[in-house]
Amino acid sequence: MADDCLVYKNIPKIIVNEPDYTIEIVQPNTPMDLWHGNVIATMVDNYDLITDVKPVKDGFCVVLKTVNSLFGYNDFRVNIDIHHTPNGCAYNAILEHEKKHINTYLEIIQEFKGDLQQSIFNAADSVMPVFIKSKQDVLLAVDKMNNELQSHPELVLVKQKIKAAEEIKNKNIDKSNYNTDELKKCFDLIKD
Repeated sequence: MADDCLVYKNIPKIIVNEPDYTIEIVQPNTPMDLWHGNVIATMVDNYDLITDVKPVKDGFCVVLKTVNSLFGYNDFRVNIDIHHTPNGCAYNAILEHEKKHINTYLEIIQEFKGDLQQSIFNAADSVMPVFIKSKQDVLLAVDKMNNELQSHPELVLVKQKIKAAEEIKNKNIDKSNYNTDELKKCFDLIKD
């Protein structure tokens, strides 16, 4: 019966959008390193599958038509030690450094956008129509298709490459772009 569904297999349309993002600056009550802030980036990785349901003998075929994905960062939280006065010298120096990290996250998404779109397409194209006996099982079929899509090796690999790029590029920013001289000037101002 599942073979009856193969005739409905088509090439799915792929839409990849990036979420809008916000930046929140927080000064936690717990002490932090006075010389460093940190950025917590929240990644959105959602796939909305749009399907057709075709009647066949003894049931229905659920066919993938479109994958509408939302991929990227929707929230950045910058933590700066509570001992730094907002808009003060050290606070601003740390914030400028953390903004470099935020820009890096956004640049990485742009770098991988083509690979991501291609991997989503290949993953979606590998998802076969699903035979169901009752229309009540449509959501189960869509969940199965979504799991197949998200566990496709090519899509998993691209996400791993994105995570690796985040780690490498953020470490490089901390090694080469952290302006300790600027912060030292700020701390010298405090002493005077």
